[in-house]
Amino acid sequence: MSKPEKEYSEKQQAFLDCLMGEAQGNIRAAMTLAGYSTLTKMADVVNPLKNEIVDRASLMLAMHAPKAAHGIINVLEDPSSLGAKNAISAAREVLDRSGLVKKEQIEVTNTGGGLFILPPKSDVAE
Repeated sequence: MSKPEKEYSEKQQAFLDCLMGEAQGNIRAAMTLAGYSTLTKMADVVNPLKNEIVDRASLMLAMHAPKAAHGIINVLEDPSSLGAKNAISAAREVLDRSGLVKKEQIEVTNTGGGLFILPPKSDVAE
């Protein structure tokens, strides 16, 4: 069962849209664009919206994951390009945060002997 959609006021919705769009993550700028007073505390606006802000930021990262993947491929094709190291670092961060992490494999080999793990000895006072 999915959780019900939370209802936001028109001003809150405008703030969220501006924060992820025109304000490019700048909370105060998004508040101004959404019509909040300059006297309004940022915490008063952000606190009731924090889960939605995190969800939208996660969505934004997911939307940019293909661009990050292409950035890595472009560096593979032209490793001497200007800023290649920075492009790889930025792409790695976006992919990691969007859930596409590099896979690590651990190889376990057994040479025939068994391994027993025993519980620690307890001190018994006699």
